Amino acid sequence: MTRIFSGIKPTGHLTLGNYLGAVRQWAGVDQHRADALFSIVDLHALTVEHDPGRVRRLSRQAATLLLASGIDPERATVFVQSHVDEHARLSYLLECLATDGEMRRMIQYKEKSVLERARGGSVRLSLLTYPVLMAADILAYRADEVPVGEDQTQHVELTRDLAVRFNQRYGPTFVVPRATPPKVAARVMDLQDPTSKMGKSHETGAGIVYLLDEPDVVRKKIMRAVTDSGGEVAFDREAQPGVSNLLEILAACQGGNPEALSGVYESYGALKRDTAEAVVELLRPVQERHKELVADPTYLEEVLRRGAERARGMAKPTVDGAYRAIGLLPPVNEAR
Repeated sequence: MTRIFSGIKPTGHLTLGNYLGAVRQWAGVDQHRADALFSIVDLHALTVEHDPGRVRRLSRQAATLLLASGIDPERATVFVQSHVDEHARLSYLLECLATDGEMRRMIQYKEKSVLERARGGSVRLSLLTYPVLMAADILAYRADEVPVGEDQTQHVELTRDLAVRFNQRYGPTFVVPRATPPKVAARVMDLQDPTSKMGKSHETGAGIVYLLDEPDVVRKKIMRAVTDSGGEVAFDREAQPGVSNLLEILAACQGGNPEALSGVYESYGALKRDTAEAVVELLRPVQERHKELVADPTYLEEVLRRGAERARGMAKPTVDGAYRAIGLLPPVNEAR
């Protein structure tokens, strides 16, 4: 059976972009067609300045929202990355395989390091090396597929390169995975800056719809969305990025085609109103289920405990094999 791995960072509240671009497909498609692992990759949240308590809160919230979105822990493996030691164990081996040049060519490192310096902060070494940890996340489970947006495909290519290099130097150990981008709404853009991705950690949040936003908040944000000059409702990402973003969101909510929808509307206001109501209805069952799960915290704890146990059972044989293959002496009680 095909195995897939994907993760989500607890660096901010989950957004409509996370849901339409990834989580909905995980719940509606991926967990039914494959042996699926979905992880809260909390170690990745430590690559920049952070509040420890907030990381813990966001980790719990993200896990709860994955379940509220329809991911079934009896069907898929849901767990927290730091609860499985094999991620960190394998990451160091892959650091010994990767090169400095490969790391510095990563587009996200270039972008995030510039932002960090602009804030007056120092750039942590982990920000440079975190693509190697991401590779370890994937390779530890011998995943065949990695559902990612286009902004993460470079990291999956690095993962493939490291897997091939390890296998060639030390013997067949890892499956070489492939990226599988979502087919619809792979990148939902910021409502106030439709040339930028709708991200979790934007400072103001004015252009971001969060999964737990109240209906009136959702409506207000979408009605205030930036549109384009001209007044025509047309799907053209280059010439009309604001309108095109709204059309893509509406199409993703309704299962339609953004180009076809563009011919339905004569005004921006009507498009915004319909998009707002579609988003409110899309999020309603997720928010209702989230409230139920929050009322029973022991259920989430048990899901994460069992998920980590299952994940560890999958990852340990592969990582132990990598340790042997690269030349490390096994512990005395394991020596043969």
